[in-house]
Amino acid sequence: MEIFGVFDELSRELTGVNFVPPAALVYNPLEYARRPHNMYWEKFGVGPKKAVLLGMNPGPWGMAQTGVPFGEVSLVRDWMGIEAPVDKPRREHPKRPIQGFSCTRSEVSGKRLWGWAAEKFGDAENFFRDFFVVNYCPLMFMKESGANLTPDKLGAEKLKILIGICDRYLVRSLAYLEPEIVIGVGKFATDRATKALAGSGYRIGRITHPSPANPAANRGWAKIVDAELEALGISDR
Repeated sequence: MEIFGVFDELSRELTGVNFVPPAALVYNPLEYARRPHNMYWEKFGVGPKKAVLLGMNPGPWGMAQTGVPFGEVSLVRDWMGIEAPVDKPRREHPKRPIQGFSCTRSEVSGKRLWGWAAEKFGDAENFFRDFFVVNYCPLMFMKESGANLTPDKLGAEKLKILIGICDRYLVRSLAYLEPEIVIGVGKFATDRATKALAGSGYRIGRITHPSPANPAANRGWAKIVDAELEALGISDR
């Protein structure tokens, strides 16, 4: 797939950025979890799509382990039918080990998002016929303690560099997927889509982020997202 060349370029550009504190460590799943990441695109990433859901960046127990956005291990393996060897990042934090599909920790955001898709659509093929999920940034950032660091907390200079790279590759990925609408999962992703895709003709929407750090998501995220997609004119079939 020609999209893999895009990911090669994206990975090289991001690897060339010298991130500084508060980002003490950076994981790049496009390098060490490339095999399951490629399987995800080979199996489901063929456009045109009705909608692309846009996340922010990998979580420690999701895409950081499986190479799949919001990649809760059990759902990637058992529902999507994706499993492949995962290597180690260049530097590994002892509190954030990469165990690939042997990881037993649960990515709550991924469990909610992919669990909703499995409940709503049944077979994965039914969901991916019209939908696809990508992350705006493929890198996971950590503080010295191992705590997760979201891209918006990187500092103005490094965030500007990151945005310049990720905006360009978002445009290229969407050209491959040809969605009718791009739906940001949470505020950051929606803001980036709105700015990066200005004048492109894509419709932009937003749904609530499923993170447990979001109080609204802890009060029945599946029902919330059903209502939000209906308001956007997106049916579940």
